[in-house]
Amino acid sequence: MKVSELVNNLGLKVYSGESGIDKEVEGGYVSDLLSDVMGNADTGMAWITLQTHKNVMAIASLKDLACVILVKGLEPDPDMAAQSDKEGIPVLGTSGQAFEITGKLYEMIKK
Repeated sequence: MKVSELVNNLGLKVYSGESGIDKEVEGGYVSDLLSDVMGNADTGMAWITLQTHKNVMAIASLKDLACVILVKGLEPDPDMAAQSDKEGIPVLGTSGQAFEITGKLYEMIKK
């Protein structure tokens, strides 16, 4: 499934990184600890987090993640959005909780 399908099916807002909207999503990872994501997330995953700073993009790029989904109505810091545009890794957003969006993502992926 493509990032664009996540956006459409889950009603996500695209904050930045639109050039990566056609990346393939292979799975999901939920964590707010950057070291945890760095050590355990796999290429092509959608990362669900409440972290909104530039360092998130460093990890997303290092792990070649498909996108970052911010929860609870949070928006990316300006430097995070700029790095997202530079890297072509979409930063998406939802007003929902991590638990909610994770369940929806899981249901989409397991089909």
